[in-house]
This record gives sequence, structure tokens and C-alpha cells, in this order.
Amino acid sequence: MTDFASLLQAAERLIGRLEALVPAGTVEPDWDGAVAFRWRRHNGRAGLQAVMRPHQVRLKDLCDINDQKARVDQNTRQFLAGRSANNVLLTGARGTGKSSMVKALLNAYARKGLRLVEVDKDDLMDLPDIIEMLDGRPERFILFCDDLSFEEAEPGYKALKSVLDGSIAALPENVLIYATSNRRHLMPEYHDENRMTRHADGEIHPGEAVEEKVSLSERFGLWVSFYPFSQDEYLRVVEHWLKVFGIDKAVVQEARQEALQWALLRGSRSGRVAWQFARDFAGRIG
Repeated sequence: MTDFASLLQAAERLIGRLEALVPAGTVEPDWDGAVAFRWRRHNGRAGLQAVMRPHQVRLKDLCDINDQKARVDQNTRQFLAGRSANNVLLTGARGTGKSSMVKALLNAYARKGLRLVEVDKDDLMDLPDIIEMLDGRPERFILFCDDLSFEEAEPGYKALKSVLDGSIAALPENVLIYATSNRRHLMPEYHDENRMTRHADGEIHPGEAVEEKVSLSERFGLWVSFYPFSQDEYLRVVEHWLKVFGIDKAVVQEARQEALQWALLRGSRSGRVAWQFARDFAGRIG
């Protein structure tokens, strides 16, 4: 009897270990409880985790990127209206509003049915499972891939490329992919690759390595580029954020020199640096 009990306990421990190793399928969230979600894996289980406090960015707070804002906003409104729209790649200088743009769109259109699902680069292999979960729902979903960059032979690169335009299965009509990157072609480029370019009858034919790196970014229908701010643009953004933080207009003018010194120490003039300065300045003067 004792031997049987020991055997049973050993079997239960073995089953527990096997259950931890075998994927348990996907877990659906409370769709009505949140407007933003993250894809997460834990102990073999994958699912959407609700984000209870999404970042409250407003479109009107994104200053000096009006052209970029208009293009992405128009694409998103087409998507919400059930009309044709493109997957979007936002590229360019760091801190210029690429990620904030996507967050602001959610803040603006959540009441119209827009939902945001953040997917880390390491989880891109799960894109087919995520899309299957979203397919057929009444909401409109943006799959958000932030700060994308790939090294050679990363599996997520192939997975994203296939989902965008390469798989036998098309994206559902209620799903789009918005991605941000500091690299336009999402992968490192090397000088030696240019040597593989050949010329034939006056036409330029890039080498296979170059073609492969360009092929992913070309599968995004809409490219939107962001550029470093000039000094005047940076100061305008600083002024805007100081006003948002409730700083008196006279004090805002006095803060200009401090704002320039802040940017010099950071080695960058961008919307992010302007917001960080305004937050610090407002906190110091109360």
C-alpha cells in the first residue's frame, strides 16, 4: 500500500512537470475591462493581459509633427470606418513622437472601438495565434510593435514578414499592424553589402542581402518618417509642455535658456527631452 502511494505521488509530480512544459493554449482577457492589452507568456500559458492604466497621451500634445500626425490619423480613421487602410511603419529619430503617436490614437478613438495590443519583438512568433484570437471581434485592433530592430536570422523577422504579406492567410479586416523603429529597414546595414549591387543595361539591381533587408519594411503600406527637432521647434515643444504643467507664461520665457542647457547635456533636441525638462522644471518650482 505504501509503495502504491509513493508511486502515485511520483506520477502526480511527473504530470505536473509535463503540464509546465506543454503549452496550455491561449487565454482570452476581459474584452470589456480595458482598451489596451499586452501579449504575455507565463508558465507555458500565453494570453492577452489587460493594461489597466494606459498612457494618456493627447494628439494635440504632439507638437511640430503635424504632417506625420495627419497621415497616421487619417489612416486610422479610415480603419475605424471600415474602409481600406494600411499597416504603418513609423521610423526616424529617437524621442520625436513615434510611440506617443500610437498611444495618442488609442486615447482619441478608444470610445469608437479602437483597441491596442502591444506585442514584444520576442513574441512575434505568436502573431498567428494573436490574430486568430482577434479575428471576428467587433472592435478594431492595432497590433503595436514598438522599437523594432532585428539582427541576422532572428525568427521574429520572418514571422512579421509573413504576417504582413506572405502568408496564405490574410490579416482580418479588424486588425492592422503599427510598428516603430529607429531604422527604416529594421535590420543593420553594412558597407560590404553595397558591393553586391550590380548594373545591367543601366538598371541597378541590389544584392540579395540588401533585398532581404528592404523586403520587410516594404510590406508596410504607409511609411512615416520623423526627424530631429531644430532649436526653435524644441523650444516650442518645451513651451507647450510647461503650459500643460501649469507654468505661468512669464516664467515660461525665463525657462528657455535652462531648456537649451538641458538639451545640450542630453545631447538631443526632441519631444521626449522637452517633456522631461518641463516635468523637471515644473517639479522644482512647484
